[in-house]
Amino acid sequence: MATISGSGQVSRREFIVNSTSLIAAGPGAAATPPNTAAKALDPSPREGSVPAQKLPIGIIDTAYFDLSLDEMLEKLSAQGLEAVEICTGGYGAPKHIPVEDILADPAKGRVWKKKFEDRNIRVGALNSSGNPLHPNPTMARRFDNDFRQAVLLAERLEIPVVVNFSGCPGDSPSAAHPNWVTYRWPPDYEEVITWQWEKVVLPYWRDAVKFARAHGMKKIAFEMHPGFVVYNPYTLVKLREAVGEEIGANCDLSHLFWQGCDPVEVIHYLGKQGAIFHAHMKDTVIFKHVADQTGVLNFPEDLSKSSQGSVMFRTVGYGHGAQVWRDIVKAYMDIGFEGILSIEHEDSILSKPVGIERAAYVLKNVRAELLGEA
Repeated sequence: MATISGSGQVSRREFIVNSTSLIAAGPGAAATPPNTAAKALDPSPREGSVPAQKLPIGIIDTAYFDLSLDEMLEKLSAQGLEAVEICTGGYGAPKHIPVEDILADPAKGRVWKKKFEDRNIRVGALNSSGNPLHPNPTMARRFDNDFRQAVLLAERLEIPVVVNFSGCPGDSPSAAHPNWVTYRWPPDYEEVITWQWEKVVLPYWRDAVKFARAHGMKKIAFEMHPGFVVYNPYTLVKLREAVGEEIGANCDLSHLFWQGCDPVEVIHYLGKQGAIFHAHMKDTVIFKHVADQTGVLNFPEDLSKSSQGSVMFRTVGYGHGAQVWRDIVKAYMDIGFEGILSIEHEDSILSKPVGIERAAYVLKNVRAELLGEA
């Protein structure tokens, strides 16, 4: 199979050739993602590195919303996956967890969790990703309620992490829609950012963290996602320092690749602060000749035609080669990461089962090599 450059930047022609071969392979083809055979000497160990540990590989359950809970568990077992992240609300839906039933009856929570334990599948996190800062009060209340329910569920089920977005307010008390501002000039934007953080972001999250702390939740993991006030490591640390160490990262590198971040540097930067609680496994392709002409902020208006833009989300191993993902997994091991590697499927070319299978193939192989099991 043709190799995609480890840099994550490919030409349109290279992308089409590789994508065509993947589609032609189909769901029944052998799962041999690009560049998996690549091996290189380990980089010099960083100061403070810890002994390598086996990080569980799993998925976020949104990939299998078409399956019942029992069907999904059978699927995970068949794919050799070891962990799962369960959606409990927010922009998603609680397809595989009876939220109200478990909150009303602890016994139902024990029955639910035993289904996972019986298959040796770890529930690594609950996901309530929404926008509790939304300027529409009705939407804000719904997302806030989903988050607080996730905290209560995590307390009852003894699950250590709740995943969320930081949210994004409007630009004034009368706003109807969120306003994501990243640049502070002209002065209007400086005023918007200052108002958002001082009047909405910090008051909300100080109160939310206080609630989480009261219920034993020490790990609220924000995906650093465009459109929200926490969208890169700088804004994550800014909020963490302002409201408490309960705030950390759901380190989804797919959103940081296109921002120009070095994934290993990000992991060590946040890891040294104990600020990585969860990790989404998703790749990004950058079409170099398009980005050279129009920049990396050229996202397509029609997301179903995402390859028309400069950036496209792909399955692990199809934006960056296996050596890059080996370095990423090693970085997580080096910082003593205690969470799960949660595959998130947003690849518009590969079907969900095939994308998950191939992402797991890459991650399992680089993990085995790092542990000396290959």
